[in-house]
Amino acid sequence: MSALKKLRFDNRFTRSLPSDGLEGSGSRQVVGACYSRVEPAVVRNPQLVALSLETSELLGIAPNEIRQQEFVEVLAGNYPLAGMDTHAACYGGHQFGHWAGQLGDGRAIALGEVLDVNGRHQMLQLKGAGPTPYSRSADGLAVLRSSIREFLCSEAMHHLGVPTTRALSLVTTGEEVTRDMLYNGNPRPEPGAIVCRVAPSFVRFGNFEIFAARGDHETLKQLADFTVATEFPEIENDDPDRYVALLRQVAERTADMIVEWLRVGFVHGVMNTDNMSILGLTIDYGPYGWLDNYDPDWTPNTTDAQNRRYRFGNQPAIAQWNLVQLANALFPLVEKVEPLQEALGHYLHRFENGWSQMMAKKLGLPTLDTPRDKTMAEDALAVLQTAETDMTIFWRELSGVNCDESIEKSVRVEPLMTAVYGRDGLSEDQKVIFTDFADNWAARQRELGADDEQRRVSMNAVNPRYVLRNYMAQLAIEQAEQGDGALVEELLDLLRSPYTEQTGRDHYYALRPDWARTKVGCSQLSCSS
Repeated sequence: MSALKKLRFDNRFTRSLPSDGLEGSGSRQVVGACYSRVEPAVVRNPQLVALSLETSELLGIAPNEIRQQEFVEVLAGNYPLAGMDTHAACYGGHQFGHWAGQLGDGRAIALGEVLDVNGRHQMLQLKGAGPTPYSRSADGLAVLRSSIREFLCSEAMHHLGVPTTRALSLVTTGEEVTRDMLYNGNPRPEPGAIVCRVAPSFVRFGNFEIFAARGDHETLKQLADFTVATEFPEIENDDPDRYVALLRQVAERTADMIVEWLRVGFVHGVMNTDNMSILGLTIDYGPYGWLDNYDPDWTPNTTDAQNRRYRFGNQPAIAQWNLVQLANALFPLVEKVEPLQEALGHYLHRFENGWSQMMAKKLGLPTLDTPRDKTMAEDALAVLQTAETDMTIFWRELSGVNCDESIEKSVRVEPLMTAVYGRDGLSEDQKVIFTDFADNWAARQRELGADDEQRRVSMNAVNPRYVLRNYMAQLAIEQAEQGDGALVEELLDLLRSPYTEQTGRDHYYALRPDWARTKVGCSQLSCSS
């Protein structure tokens, strides 16, 4: 096929770094190696459910070519191409704050690196493609439920402007996979599926941690030098401070990513160090969630329900904690604490500046440099917590608040009230808080003298109209499990333009339905997939 021949493989990762030299997927401790060569499991009847047009274009492949069954076989792992070097990476990680030892790609198998239309390397990785040496006692497979969530969210985040890995395709395998979704003793068979993930690199903090923990400084250095040379060209390869420079770059990229998560109301749900990308990309979409009502203490992860370590409002602090673990891993290459501490300091500086700029844009303000404007940002977050308030709708409707001085306060605040769940039950004190905020915001806008239309356009460019609400994904899952992938495709199309009002899709810009408040898959999820 012409499409297959267009893929130009250049496998830098496996060519430059050590393998364990063993064949097969048998579970084992892998020492002194960055990866193990392993082949995807053959599946019975792969069928394409959905395809990202933008990602296929990035790879230089026409969508109609990917839809051919021969290519679907490739995306399911059944058909190896010339130039592929299939493998699973070795890494460790801190899970929920505790060192977990060797983890690795337990159900993800990389096909290899291809050159995209811009000449940049992109690793193709199949998630759910079968066991690897890092699967431990698991089967290395994935179910349709979690695969739909990963596929849709990867692309939704990209179009929202959030740094992320991408998803090329979603394929069902024609086989069933048994999972206990809530870990409550009720396993059941579910449709199996595979997502083809795409990223310049899938290297994580944990890739460095495993070698530092084992005292394998030689392999640690090989990995660090490879990462600098391939992903951070602005750092000189012979710079004696290159590992400190690497940490600083990773810290700044991580800060930028966290700011974007907070901007759109995204909760990753499982920010273990093995789920933190060295490139500052959102990676490993497991039990993630989107804030419906604004609640900084909310976590979508049932495993985290008691301690809420990975709750929405704690994500900046966890990212910083994870960066400290990366600094500890790099310490054997630096052997000085102070330079690493200085590099880590760039995270907080970058995050605070980024958060301030982001909040100013959401509020339609030039900056938060004045005490008054900083207070307004704080007030906005306080208003969101005054009553159960939809985060997405609140910020989107703020741009439509009428700033004319002659408008009655009760009329001015009305757009914001559409974001309140159970608004009829608000107390008078709660109503006053919303009304006063709207009035103060409008007064500030009048002082700035900004053009109303220009302000609305600029605010709407950072406050999305559509996000992948948990219940929307769950509805798509339920239909797809019955063999109907139409809603998956519809949501994929909706989320291509999250900042633009779309005709006939007002039902996706609405408060979460009551039935979704506690429904499994809508309120909380587990890591089971």
